[in-house]
Amino acid sequence: MTRIAIVTGASRGLGRNTALSIARHGGDVILTYQSREQEARAVVAEIEAFGRKAVALQLDTGDVASFASFAERLRAALGATWQRETFDHLVNNAGHGDMAMIAETTEAQFDRLVDVHFKGVFFLTQALLPLVADGGRIVNLSSGLTRVSFPGFAAYSAVKGAVEVLSVYMAKELGSRGITVNTVAPGAIETDFLGGAVRDTPDLNAVFAEMTALGRVGVPDDIGPMIAGLLSEDNRWVNAQRIEVSGGQSI
Repeated sequence: MTRIAIVTGASRGLGRNTALSIARHGGDVILTYQSREQEARAVVAEIEAFGRKAVALQLDTGDVASFASFAERLRAALGATWQRETFDHLVNNAGHGDMAMIAETTEAQFDRLVDVHFKGVFFLTQALLPLVADGGRIVNLSSGLTRVSFPGFAAYSAVKGAVEVLSVYMAKELGSRGITVNTVAPGAIETDFLGGAVRDTPDLNAVFAEMTALGRVGVPDDIGPMIAGLLSEDNRWVNAQRIEVSGGQSI
């Protein structure tokens, strides 16, 4: 039976790459987007070009009040497109960057980071648990910055650290259903994260490249295929792990 994965925030960046990688591995994808509908539909078209099925649904992962209605829209999409009541894999990828020193971080910045990266992951997963098939997989995205520090990322890294702890508890509580839960922690990646800072700022790119054993920063193709591989049956015994994918950053 074809596996169905949900990838949040998949209209661009790591989410897009992950969705396409899952399709290349033979899976179907439900991808969410916050505001970039045209980009999301372009990803759907790319997935369909692989001969796979895909659906794009709007979702703000920082708006907990919307999750119940999203679950109903998801249920309808599953029935209409796959004639199923459940999906198999959930990749909690959606997020944003907000770089500020501790002394300059506003409460609004802090709250939005918590809402999207931690509270959203917790309550979206909770809302979707009735639709996750037994034996399914959950992957939560974290960051290499939970292991090493870089000025300006205190609030962002703290909420990602919370996700790592949450993932262990999810693995424990969902183990009776055969559901595995792991965290993937990318290092510095050339995407439009933080407005494309790592990709488009040569000095910052060089700083992270110097910190990395393989001598460069990452690209989306370093992450998406790894997540797709983690979802495969070959990795069914990997559970409650933080897996850093950083090329050896700060080792």
